[in-house]
Formats: sequence, C-alpha cells, structure tokens
Amino acid sequence: MGAVEAGNVAVVWDEALLSYNLGDHPLDPVRVELTIALARELGVLDRPTVQMITPEPVDDATLCRVHRPDYLAAVKQAPGEPPFPGYFQKYGLGTGDNPMFEGMHQASALVTGATLAAAEAVWSGRVRRAVNISGGLHHAMPTHASGFCVYNDPAVAIAWLLEQGAERIAYIDIDVHHGDGVQAVFYNDPRVLTISLHQSPLTLFPGTGFPEETGGPEAPGSAINMALPPGTSDSGWLRAFHAVVPGALRAFRPQILVTQCGADTHRLDPLANLHLSVDGQRAVYLALRDLADQLCDGRWLATGGGGYALVEAVPRAWTHLLAVLTGEPLEPTLPTPPSWRTLARERRPRANVPAVMTDGVDAVWEPWQPGSEPDPIDRAILQTRRAAFPLLGLDPHDPRD
Repeated sequence: MGAVEAGNVAVVWDEALLSYNLGDHPLDPVRVELTIALARELGVLDRPTVQMITPEPVDDATLCRVHRPDYLAAVKQAPGEPPFPGYFQKYGLGTGDNPMFEGMHQASALVTGATLAAAEAVWSGRVRRAVNISGGLHHAMPTHASGFCVYNDPAVAIAWLLEQGAERIAYIDIDVHHGDGVQAVFYNDPRVLTISLHQSPLTLFPGTGFPEETGGPEAPGSAINMALPPGTSDSGWLRAFHAVVPGALRAFRPQILVTQCGADTHRLDPLANLHLSVDGQRAVYLALRDLADQLCDGRWLATGGGGYALVEAVPRAWTHLLAVLTGEPLEPTLPTPPSWRTLARERRPRANVPAVMTDGVDAVWEPWQPGSEPDPIDRAILQTRRAAFPLLGLDPHDPRD
C-alpha cells in the first residue's frame, strides 16, 4: 500500500465502456454517456486534481479470482451456437435480465478492467480516490450472470486488493437492490466487511439481504444488511445510514473504502420503490467521503451501479458523485448546461430533461434513537443493529455506537 498522494483523483473512462450494451433493456449505457457529458460540461473532469485513466480489459486469470473458468468459457461463446440445449441458461445467460450480445466478454472484461485500474491507482498511492462510473455490476455470481451483471467488477477489484496485502476492506452498497454477489463472494472472509442498504428483499429482486445475513462461520459480523421499507425517503434513508454505517466502520477499521453507488434509490426510478431525491443522494456521497477521510486516510474506490431513470436522475446523481470525489461539491441549484439538455433530448426525446442539479429537497435527517414505538424504518434499524452490532463488539441499543 503506497503512501497517499493528497488531492489526486483518478477518473477511469473510455467511450468503449459504452459497449456494455444489453440492447432494448433497462440498463442502457446512455445513462453513463449522459453522466460523463454532464460532468464534463460542468467542468468537473477538468479540475486540476483529476487524472483521466484509460482502462484495458482484464485477463482470464484476473476474472478467475472470482469467476469459475467454465462460466468465462460460456460468456466468451455467447451469443454463438450452444454445445447443448440450455447451455447458456445454465450460466444465467440469454434470459430477460441478462440477454446475450456480440462482444459480451470483451465489454464485461473492460468494465472490470476499469474498476481494477481504479483500485490499482488508489492502492499504489498515486491517488486518494478513484471512480469507474460504468462499474458496480454487483449481482454477478462466480458461476452465473444475474441482475443485468455478467462479471462482478467490485468483487474482482476487492479480490485483487486482498492479493496485494489489504487486510481490511469495507464495501458499502447503496444501490436499491441488495449487493448479493459481492456479499456471496466474501461472506466467509473476515478481511472484507460488506454493508448493503437496500429496499426490503420481501418486495424487490434479488430477495436476499435480510438483517440475519451477518457472515459465514469463519467471518461472523462480516456482512451487514439494512432492508428498508418501500417508500423510504431521504430523511429515513439517511437516518438508517448514519445509525449503522459509521459505527460499523469505526469498529472494523478499514484501510480502504469500496462503494457501489447505484442511483436507483431515486423516487423516479421505474424498477424500485424507494423515494430518495438527487439531493439525498448527494448527501450520501458527502457522508461516504467524510468516512473515507476519517477512517481510510482518504482511500476511496467508487463505482456506479443501478439506475434506470436514464435522463431524469442518474446523470445528475453521478455528476454530483464525481464532483464530491474530485473536489468541491456542486451547488444543488446549479443549472444544467443548455448543450447538455440538447444532447439529452436527442438521446431520449420523450424524457423530462432536468433544468437544474437539484430536486428542490432539503435532505435533512434526525439521528436515530431507540424508542418504544418506532416507525418501520426505526424497526429496520434496530433489527439490523441487533443482528450485526454484537458481532462487532458494539451495543445495538446505544446510539453512540
């Protein structure tokens, strides 16, 4: 682990990352294209702290840190002729969630390579923070594709960091869906703490991420799951985050923070039912930056993730993320550039193109306090704390932990 070079930030980007394209599908790369365009027009990518890195696809040996060789072989063969009926489906390919496309292996290996390049930049000390906005494909499993995800780039980057000698890595997943793939890979590894805040698995894919999922027999307390009720808005989400994440991180003492920053918690997202605003998401990014600065000497590796309000929410949310990573946060009231609005209308003529970087919400929250008649969010907080905090040596009923 290299000494941190204060102030420098790596943004990993190449237009070839847009080739991860599942076709007529919710995970449309236009959301990434519009994010980069918005960040560039607002000057975020031209800040003196920014180092732009062009990624390369990872090799098979790197992917096999997480994925099984026979699965890689299937991805490489897709969408060709299967050796037997049901071959691709055996590996989760050729389904509605995970359609096959030409060049799927190369595109997926490039996304993974971008996250790995970000990990290398941070771990070497060349930068304090790094981001691959096209990454965060957190559902992919060692043996199969799942939930729009072919290769699990955060898990591959974490596995690489462990091989470099990292002893304590904290992975925080703020996507609306449970970070099941990353949790599964490291469920029995005490060196990796996975924390996922997501909509209740009773109401949303993938149906996992209950508070009782707290790590394998060799790693009790290595997984923390905050399952939030549908309809949770900024104040409740932020209360839950601050009631669980800072205390757990302080107890674990990570050397580096890895985050999956899915923007599908937004109230306009068509695939889920949480009600965050862009302003609430911006507040989360600021909290993550503060935790990385306080606990990890600033080391923060960020990825994108889900998000299906392709014009209305994702580009603004992730541009705020890029701004927080690279320096001063953007003012929420900042107008979106007219040229960006024109591009957005060209790409999605029917979209409601936002004129400002805010949803006009004051993302305030009240600290959690154990109460006699808590609301559903407070009950969820207490469930998670009761399940996980004692395994970390923390008192689930003490709001100071």
